[in-house]
Amino acid sequence: MNPMTKKQIAKDFLMKCANGDSREAFKLYVATNSFKHHNVYFKGDAETLMLAMEENDREMPDKIFEIQRTLEDGDLVAVHSHFRENTEDLGWAVMHILRFEEGKIVELWDISQVVPKNMPNENGMF
Repeated sequence: MNPMTKKQIAKDFLMKCANGDSREAFKLYVATNSFKHHNVYFKGDAETLMLAMEENDREMPDKIFEIQRTLEDGDLVAVHSHFRENTEDLGWAVMHILRFEEGKIVELWDISQVVPKNMPNENGMF
């Protein structure tokens, strides 16, 4: 059996979190004692972020999370996604950057930008 690549782990982690299974995602993929994240709205530990993701799932059960592209460079994986609260929402372009050590996620950054209703760029955001 081939082990999962960092890109596969990053994608599965984010999809599990988006689909209401953040506890399993953290259990499978996050380093137990060394994880930290950089979301400025929450404390920087794994438990706080996992609980926030669970709350997000309760508040937005119809959300749509679509991964557009994934890049890997050494111990870093970047995942560019489209997040929407529901089918009517234009949503956000989201970039997650995950840092790995020994096959586990040890650090996470997330950056987002609102998808504007009217944009002059004919190429769009995705």
